[in-house]
Amino acid sequence: MIDLDGVIWLTGEPIEGVDSAVAALRGAGVRTLFATNNSAPTRAELHARMANCGITADDHDLLTSADVAAAMLPVGSSALVLADDGVREALRHHGVTVVEDGPADAVIVGWTKSFTFDTIAQAASAVRDGARLIGTNEDPTHPTPHGLLPGGGAILAAVATAAEAVPEVAGKPHLPTADAIAERAQDLRVMVGDRPATDGVLASQLKIPFALVLSGVTDGDSIPTDPAPDEVAPDLATLVRTALQRQEP
Repeated sequence: MIDLDGVIWLTGEPIEGVDSAVAALRGAGVRTLFATNNSAPTRAELHARMANCGITADDHDLLTSADVAAAMLPVGSSALVLADDGVREALRHHGVTVVEDGPADAVIVGWTKSFTFDTIAQAASAVRDGARLIGTNEDPTHPTPHGLLPGGGAILAAVATAAEAVPEVAGKPHLPTADAIAERAQDLRVMVGDRPATDGVLASQLKIPFALVLSGVTDGDSIPTDPAPDEVAPDLATLVRTALQRQEP
């Protein structure tokens, strides 16, 4: 399992060597799955970003927190969305009706720049009126080439605080994503990510090792010791190269 933001790319721009790293894994017979807490991109946008990084992936090998959040709702239910098009697409694909105002069966909150005081108030009002509050993720920050920006968790916190509600969370490291990953692959080897609080905890849930790369939100001065990652590398390319060298006779 490989995270995307901070591991494969930063705001869609490839991190050096990721194409050859994924190719080397596949050449060694290792299946590569990708799991991201970023719910914003549509499937077409995800595939375009992957292609920009020199990587192709089957749809079944790409899991987003938008996919997981949509699957938490029954077919035929309704949702008010404070998120980008990736969430709307996932909901429609799952048979959930997107409404522009309450009442609704659920409010889905994900990363987006398109929010205002009024949209937060609208989402909170729908929750107080009985809608489930589901966050695609609770990541406080989002890595970019120019530093950290507010993440989806910051927006979710605003809605949850205004609604005085405890949200359900779809993305890593929570159980809905762990279950979705387990359904897609039975022989999980390792979780590669840049955020111990999500990728590392998810690895613990899945009972697999966690490899931390320092190309995203975590730097060499903030590596946790409890629990400590099983492996630390500057980036995916270095991690893969080291791992494959160990397997050489």
